[in-house]
Formats: sequence, structure tokens, C-alpha cells
Amino acid sequence: MSSASHTKMADLDHGLFWRVRHPSSWSLRVRLLAAQTVVLALACSAIGAGVLLALDRFLIDQLDDQVVEAGWRSSMLYSLGPPPVMPDEHRPSGPGPFFLNAPGQASGTLGAVYHNGRLLDAAVITDSGSLREVTPTAREELAGMITAGPESQVIDGLGRYRLITTPGLGGEAIMTGLPTRPVDDTLFAVVGMLTVIGVVTLTAAIAAGVLILRRQLAPLSAVATTAQRIADSELDRGEVTLPKAPNAGTAGSRYTEVGRLSAAFDRMLHRIGEAMSARHASETRVRQFVADASHELRTPLAAIRGYTELVQRQHDPSPDRLAHAMSRIDSEAKRMSRLVEDLLLLARLDAGRPLEHEPVDLSALAIDAVSDAHAAGPGHQWDLELPEEPVVVTGDVGRLHQVLANLLSNARVHTPAGTTITTVLAQGSDAVTIKVVDDGPGIPAEQQAEIFGRFVRGDSSRSRRGGSTGLGLAIVSAVVSAHGGSIAVDSVPSATTFTVTLPLRSDLSPQQQKVESACN
Repeated sequence: MSSASHTKMADLDHGLFWRVRHPSSWSLRVRLLAAQTVVLALACSAIGAGVLLALDRFLIDQLDDQVVEAGWRSSMLYSLGPPPVMPDEHRPSGPGPFFLNAPGQASGTLGAVYHNGRLLDAAVITDSGSLREVTPTAREELAGMITAGPESQVIDGLGRYRLITTPGLGGEAIMTGLPTRPVDDTLFAVVGMLTVIGVVTLTAAIAAGVLILRRQLAPLSAVATTAQRIADSELDRGEVTLPKAPNAGTAGSRYTEVGRLSAAFDRMLHRIGEAMSARHASETRVRQFVADASHELRTPLAAIRGYTELVQRQHDPSPDRLAHAMSRIDSEAKRMSRLVEDLLLLARLDAGRPLEHEPVDLSALAIDAVSDAHAAGPGHQWDLELPEEPVVVTGDVGRLHQVLANLLSNARVHTPAGTTITTVLAQGSDAVTIKVVDDGPGIPAEQQAEIFGRFVRGDSSRSRRGGSTGLGLAIVSAVVSAHGGSIAVDSVPSATTFTVTLPLRSDLSPQQQKVESACN
């Protein structure tokens, strides 16, 4: 294998090691669990060390009390001297000071006698009760260990001892010592017990930590999973279906950081979903609007082109034919102009263009609109109901006149001659109501839901003959909304009512105010 291949494999191994072993590659759950484990292990170690230190100090203090008692007992026995007659069981059975054979001396007791700083004799009581002389190395060590208070010393062949020196009556110094082995054994047993308890406690804490972290971080994991699914989704085109927002958990979890994050993500996801739906709906409306506008403009353009070609094919057209062709061209051109103006008005309203903001006398406006409608449709019966006092709102006088004109024109075009059309104006405490009521055939129920849409016609052929563009009611709805009002329709055979509600307060819609403020 080449050196380049070896280098590549080494880099791969190093990268894998970094991802697997380095803490920066761990998940948040693993990091928290590791931190919890380390902190708990340090806490257990600190507690164990404290317990051991306290126990060691306690046991050493107890041992020192025993050493002091044994030292004074040995000094007293040595000062009294050996008894002339001793029972057989207490006769000296080996080397060393005779007081080591006195009753009450514990096994392991070390005894030494000094005179003028020189070690005379030293021995230790074995576990069997006999005396054993210390090693030469131990004698050398004991020769320089004369101390007043209990002190720890390590003695060759015996281990660690607590030693004390007491004076004798003849000027001698009596050293007595007890081994620290019982203390060490006790501490070792406690260390083992604490280790077992610590391991069990740490294992239980890790298991509990895994369960707690899994439960507490479950909303966060759901948020991460949902966010990843959203990131992998195609959000740039078409209708977007966002994944379902994760459950924020129990009611109390909303106060935690994870709960608040999950709830905020839930709200954000809801807002994004609404924005995506609105965007898709807007794109759909724009595409449909362009398609409908193209279709509507194609009809008058085709008529204009047809009459133009007809005149061009005739080398010497008669004045009557030429006048008829020019009349039709003019009529279709005007129709196309009206369509373009209506489209432009709707585009301006959709863009939030500001309307006029001035007092408008709706009573006078209704009188003018009904008079114009009567002149355009003398075959209908036109009625008007007005309150005694003039009704004044704030808005755009031209657009509000267009609202009334379009409603009256819609009633005239879609009802037969002889139909009674009544315009009713009423003022409430905080709103003004305009109703246009007719006793015509009514609007089919399946058409009422979309009647305020664009290029919607109840009777296509009749509407075209009447010059309708299919945008009249759409303009009415857009203008009323721009004024902060609403429009509704209620239709049954012999009773169709369009109700427009406008606020009395002197402001337009929030969108209109924002645009107007920016323009000013």
C-alpha cells in the first residue's frame, strides 16, 4: 500500500476517533449524562474521603487513649518492679521488659526501656501472648524514637505504631506502643463498603438520569426531528405541507426552557404554515387571475382584429359597413378599457394603495347612484330608503360611489324588467349599513360562496351582452375591505339582499392606515 493510502487511512481513523471519542461530537443528552456522572462521582468521592478522614481521626484518638493508658500502666508496673513470686501463667516467657507479661496487656503491645537515652530492652507481645524480641533494625529505629506524646512511627517488622514515652522512678524512660493495624483494617473495610455503595449509587443515578433526561429532552428531540424534516422539505414551490408540530409535553413543562422552546417552535411552525398556505393561495390566485384576464382580454381583441381585417379585405367598403365596423371596434375597445381599469383598480387595492380619507355623505351618494341606475334601467322599479339625517362616514367618495353603482348594476343585469330594486341606508351606533334588495329570481346556493370572486358570472352570455367584466362584485368586496368594512349576500327566490357594513370611526383598515402613513 502506498504512503498516500496510509495517510488517507490514518486521516479517516483520526476523523472517526474524533467523532466517536471527542466530547464535541456527543449529543446534548450524552453530555448532560456525562456531566451528571462526573459531578456525582466527584461528590461521592468527596463524601467518602471526608468520612474516611473523620473515621481515621476518631479511631486514632481512641487508639491514643489506649496508648496513654497502656503507657502509664507500663511505667507504674516497671516502677514497682517484678513481684517476688508470680503465677506460672504470668512468669516471663521470653525476652523484653517484664511489665509486658502483666495482666491487661493487649497483644501487639510494644514495650521498651531506656536509661540515659540508651535502649536497654525492647520486645513485643505476639498474637499468642508470648514475647518476641524486635529485630536489630527495629532496635536501631527505636533508639532514636523517644517521644513524649502519642506519635505514629513505622517500625521494621512490626508496621505502623502509635508510641508514647513515660518516665520511670529510677530515671528510666518507658516506651509503650500499640499497632495501628486494627485502625487500618477498619478503614480498609470502610473503603470497600463505601466503594460498593458508591458504585451502586452511581449506577442507579445513571439509570435514573437516563430516564429523566430522555423524558425531559423528548420535546427537544422532537423539535430537532421536525426541524430536520422541514429542512429536507421542498419549500420553494407548490403547496407545502409542514410536518406536525411536536407536542410540548405536560402543562407544567411550558415553564421549563425546553418547554418554552418547544412551545415557541410550535407557534413558529404554525405561523410558517399559515404563511406558506397564504403564499400558495396568493400564487394560485395570481395564476388564475392572469389566466382569466388573458381570456377576457382575448375576446375584445379578437373582435377588434376581426372587424379591422373585414374593413381591410374590402377595397371600397360602403360608408354603412365602415361605420358599423368602426362602431364595433370602438365598443370593444371601450369594453377592453373598462376591463383594464377594473384590473388596475384591483391590483392597486391588492397592493394596499391608499384611498382618499375624507368625509363622505352616503345619503347624497345613494341618491346619485340610484338616479344613475334608473337612467340605465328604466324597465326596473327603483326605490330608496334613507334616514332623516344625512349619514356621513370617512372614506374615498369615488370608490364608495363605485360600490353602490356596481351593486345596483349587478341587480339590474341579473334580474328581468319589472323587478323592484330597493336601496336602504341605515346608521347604527358604530356602523353604517347599506342594503341593496331585489325581488328577482335569486342567486343559486352553489354560486353564493364564490360570488365575490373575480371573473365570476351568474349568466355568462347575458353578462357579456350587458358589458359585464365579471369583476364588479370583486371590486365591491375589495373596496369595502379597504374601508375596514364587510359585505355579505343572502339570496332566496324573490329576495336577494347585499349588505355592506362600514365603520363610523374615522379610520380605514389597518393595512390601509399603514400604507397611507408610509406614503405621507
